[in-house]
Amino acid sequence: MSNEAEHQLAPSAPDALRPKRHPILIIVMGVAGTGKSTLARELERRLDMPYVEGDELHPKANIDKMSAGIPLTDADREPWLQLIRTTAEHMAAEQQADPSFSRRPGALVTCSALRRYYRDILRGTYKPASAKGGEGEGEGEDGRENSPRLPGHLDPPEPYRFPTYFVYIKGEKEVIMDRISKRQGHYMKPGMLDSQLATLESPEGEEGVVVVPLDTTTEEQADIAMRELSKLLPEPL
Repeated sequence: MSNEAEHQLAPSAPDALRPKRHPILIIVMGVAGTGKSTLARELERRLDMPYVEGDELHPKANIDKMSAGIPLTDADREPWLQLIRTTAEHMAAEQQADPSFSRRPGALVTCSALRRYYRDILRGTYKPASAKGGEGEGEGEDGRENSPRLPGHLDPPEPYRFPTYFVYIKGEKEVIMDRISKRQGHYMKPGMLDSQLATLESPEGEEGVVVVPLDTTTEEQADIAMRELSKLLPEPL
């Protein structure tokens, strides 16, 4: 048999020998109306990465307040932010333990992430007092579990092993207000934008943050995010 024929018949390297990529958490962030979900879905398509809509993890009490036009407080947001981080950690741990998992490991999440310390909760480097002393045990008043339960044989990755990156959609108030006013059926009311903008502490200059402009197409936003994230990661996206 010729060398060429032998090469053609040679089996490809088994999956077990292929290098595994480390799980990462990507947060698409910004105030309401900036198109976080739209950009996240485009990044999900490009990265083949599990996606979580952060708003879906809000407890009913938070949704009721926002639906009534009442801004959330830090005390309202802290358990929600901790739940987002815990959910992503559990996803990453389960992916690492599943030999059949073939997507890009980690999680892609949408979240407003308005303040610096909110982002530290999402990074896993700060645990709010409301999350201490009972995390993952029992249910909240609305019947939702305080955090997802992880099988005992799995351990969530530490922050340094599960790094977090933020894609910040930056835009002008007038443009955002116009976008919110045109949305149908969303609990976020236009009048709450002022509260979010007042709460926002820009992440620009923080480690692991890339900025994309609001006033461009989703495809161009995704191009910028992919290019800038690739510069931050130690391995290809």
